[in-house]
Amino acid sequence: MNPFDNTEIAFADKTTAQLQKAYWMFKMIENPTLTNLGVSALNFTVKNNFPFVTGIVRKTLFDQFVGGETREESMKVVNTLYKRGVGSIFDYSVEGQQNEKTFDSVCQEILDIVRFSAGNPAIPFVVFKPTAFGRIEIYDEVGKGVELTTSQKEEWQRVINRFDSVCKLCHEKDIRVMVDAEESWMQGAADALVEQMMEKYNRDKAIVWNTIQMYRTHRLEYMEENLGRAKERGYFIGYKIVRGAYMEKERERAAEIGYPDPIQPTKQATDNNYNAAIDFIMQHLDRISAFFGTHNEKSTELVMDKMRSAGLSNDDKHISFGQLYGMSDNITFYLANQKYNVAKYLPYGPVKDVVPYLTRRAQENTSVAGQTGRELGLIKKELERRKNNR
Repeated sequence: MNPFDNTEIAFADKTTAQLQKAYWMFKMIENPTLTNLGVSALNFTVKNNFPFVTGIVRKTLFDQFVGGETREESMKVVNTLYKRGVGSIFDYSVEGQQNEKTFDSVCQEILDIVRFSAGNPAIPFVVFKPTAFGRIEIYDEVGKGVELTTSQKEEWQRVINRFDSVCKLCHEKDIRVMVDAEESWMQGAADALVEQMMEKYNRDKAIVWNTIQMYRTHRLEYMEENLGRAKERGYFIGYKIVRGAYMEKERERAAEIGYPDPIQPTKQATDNNYNAAIDFIMQHLDRISAFFGTHNEKSTELVMDKMRSAGLSNDDKHISFGQLYGMSDNITFYLANQKYNVAKYLPYGPVKDVVPYLTRRAQENTSVAGQTGRELGLIKKELERRKNNR
């Protein structure tokens, strides 16, 4: 029996009306043509400030995938999740302009999240994206090792300072911070910067965590090299392990510019690479802690099996799991029911400002093979169970 098929556990907090609305929405997302048309129309209406759109978005995609417009409003969701043993990770999903004023503003927001979350066991991690603190072009230049101009050096130093201010505060407040992964062409500079923060703030345990995308080639080799440096320099490693979300963009750019495709050739190769990362981490828990961000039931069960074989308790402090809010509740709440460390990524922000995030969620659900069908099947199963139990 599949342990993740218990819909009564998965949807215990959802009313029948909420499930029916979710079913309707996933049914719409299931159709790629309809999704792409809807995304285009949504982006157009938001860009042109159509007043009625906010209310429609709020009652559909926003309610499904976002905690609220503010941290305070989102605390209702945080507390509901935590009552069932699920943590929350605030994800400030506002995507503003790429300028220094915006980078400073977002950095201040992340610092506020750290202070807001510190000491609350319901919020086990803080997260931010590297490009929230600096232009992707500056990461690219630094990663290539080209000689920077004076203004570029000053710009990169500001990026370093933003990273350091957040990591320093997290160290002081004893809250873990995960740095998201983004496009491959900026990741080298981001990796080096995160390692710099690890060496500085992970002397006693993993406070600063990097994100490793296993749909990319050569990431396992990077993890092995990073482990060697951590042992040599005396710091601990935290990894969030994910598959990845930029496949089409990565392949198009590689083909256009003419460099080797950085993405695994097949879905199976990605799955194998993800599972190899699980093996690697389980062999080095004395130095590495891991957060397995996955909606894949097999990968989740593989981690559980390896924990059991290693004699680890379900709530071992080195291992956590995570899923996006509004998706894969069958995985999240089963794990929580079995006392594993599990958390939801919980986006928040003004409705209009989180539209880019919401449209990506819709498109990713359409493009990931089987994801939307799985959500629909589980919701349908629970609706039928409730109908039969009246």
